[in-house]
Amino acid sequence: MAAVPWDPFDAIEGDTRAMVTDPRWAEVPAGTQVQAMAARLLATADGGCWLYGAHARWYRHDRADGRWHLSAPPASPEVRAAARPAHPAPVIPEELLPAAADFARERGSTQAFVGPDVPESVVEGVRELLDRQRAAKEEHPFVVGPLRELFYSDVTAGVAAVWGTVMWCSYAPAFDGNEVLLSMFGEFLARPLPGDDWVRWLPPTSLDALVALYHEQLCRRAQGAALRLAGLVADTARALLPDPRFAPRAHALISMIEPLRARPWLDHPAWDAAAIRQAWLERCPARLRSAVLFETSPGDHFRHSLYDLVEALSYLAGRGADPRAVAASLLAADVAGVAPQAAARLYPWLDAELRQTYYVALSRPGHPLRDCWPREGEPPDPVRPPDRASAAAVLGAGYATGLAWCRLAGVEPPARGFPVSAATVSCLMHERDDPRPAVPESPGESLRHS
Repeated sequence: MAAVPWDPFDAIEGDTRAMVTDPRWAEVPAGTQVQAMAARLLATADGGCWLYGAHARWYRHDRADGRWHLSAPPASPEVRAAARPAHPAPVIPEELLPAAADFARERGSTQAFVGPDVPESVVEGVRELLDRQRAAKEEHPFVVGPLRELFYSDVTAGVAAVWGTVMWCSYAPAFDGNEVLLSMFGEFLARPLPGDDWVRWLPPTSLDALVALYHEQLCRRAQGAALRLAGLVADTARALLPDPRFAPRAHALISMIEPLRARPWLDHPAWDAAAIRQAWLERCPARLRSAVLFETSPGDHFRHSLYDLVEALSYLAGRGADPRAVAASLLAADVAGVAPQAAARLYPWLDAELRQTYYVALSRPGHPLRDCWPREGEPPDPVRPPDRASAAAVLGAGYATGLAWCRLAGVEPPARGFPVSAATVSCLMHERDDPRPAVPESPGESLRHS
């Protein structure tokens, strides 16, 4: 049996995790932590210098601007195996030092909800909460805030709270058109969901939308109703926990809301919705804050989503392709197909290498990078995912990246999906879980971005 080659990147990850999760690490002065991390830098043959730091992710040093950029590490086994300690070591900013909280939670899954269905236990947990809202309709207020236009006028805030929680907790809210978790809301929705018969391409729900339901009742001095709605949000998030596509954000939402059950006066000093939103986010513990980056730092969220896409494309290393270059090319394909006028707005958020690849793919129609772009609604064979799990991950990470750059550039997400994500669906059409009834259509327009 052949020996497994030693991988310096894996070794540094394991060594750093052991060092940083030691309780004594938090008491080590920052200067000493910097020295310890400098001894764990890696250099690759292309001149790259790599740091495994904050958020338990890799950063690459740019010699041109002297900055560290969030960057998925090399995927090629040969490149990784040839890495050596970096000498001399570039300066490491203290904000990139890892903390124990960075290793304290699972990152979750980047898969979309196409292919693998939502587990039946999760669906039934949400259905039970929704049935309670249907049975107690007369006891609850109507929908207010950003979610109001999605539902019929007689739908209660409780129904909207369950829906909004499902959407807020979704890493990438692209759902199979047969997904039961969506179909159970069909009787309440005042307009058809965006997408087609195969996939519902849903816009992200903001924390503002959930806060608005709660804040409206506080304004009416109906604290009991407000706390019931907040509790319903937490209960829905708890029902979603078993599915790793929901789990990270569900844990974060529970941590923000659950303290209200023991101390219902917590939000009293926050007199408006914006202040309540901030109070909720401040209650999110450090170990879960990366799950709410899309609320707190859209630019960093875009970078992390693109990192996820590179990792989802890691299977390409076995085909001799660079997942980072392909990810930049696919980003260019989506931007060119949806909002080419917004292309330049993303340059400041890309490191020099990705920025150059993205620029070339956008500006040179005959360049080989264009060979990665979808053709006639399907991914070309060289980048086609090898199996269902890989396809679902590329679909999810690609859709999350699309939503992230749209928010960053002030662009409305496309109702029928981004070109790359839509093409990836063709890899899953015949590998979905058991067919289920389609989502009922209601008269009206497509959902608006909430």
